[in-house]
Amino acid sequence: MSRAPKLTLTLQFPAAKAWPAHQAALPRASVARWIKAALFVDAQLTVRLVDAEEGLSLNRTWRGQNHATNVLTFAYAEGDEADDAPISGDLILCCPVVEREAAEQGKPLDAHYAHLLVHGALHAQGYDHENDADAEEMEALESEILTGLGFPDPYA
Repeated sequence: MSRAPKLTLTLQFPAAKAWPAHQAALPRASVARWIKAALFVDAQLTVRLVDAEEGLSLNRTWRGQNHATNVLTFAYAEGDEADDAPISGDLILCCPVVEREAAEQGKPLDAHYAHLLVHGALHAQGYDHENDADAEEMEALESEILTGLGFPDPYA
């Protein structure tokens, strides 16, 4: 039997003063559980909650987009099963965007964060949604993981 992937997690809340409910919605144990559910290999990940200004700056600099987005994934090393090297990366979540989307979708804040953390963790492992087949695979994984965690299917 194979062992469960290990997670080394760093949480950063530079936007905590402006968005205290977001920090409260993300206890370390919950964040770790949600991400671990999406891992297939060991990982070293930083989760950073940012305001709109930092979210916009990062999205503009790295993706050429002139708006803040809900989650950005920066993958620095993709694990290699042959040498058991962990993946490493940053998951950047923009508080005002996440809050707006959760309200628009009628979701609790923690459910939307769980979805975005699972989504980001999958990206860090090389999954993407650049074409229809890849998007279907990634969405199916997200649905399976989130329902396994007790959240509704985000795509239902």
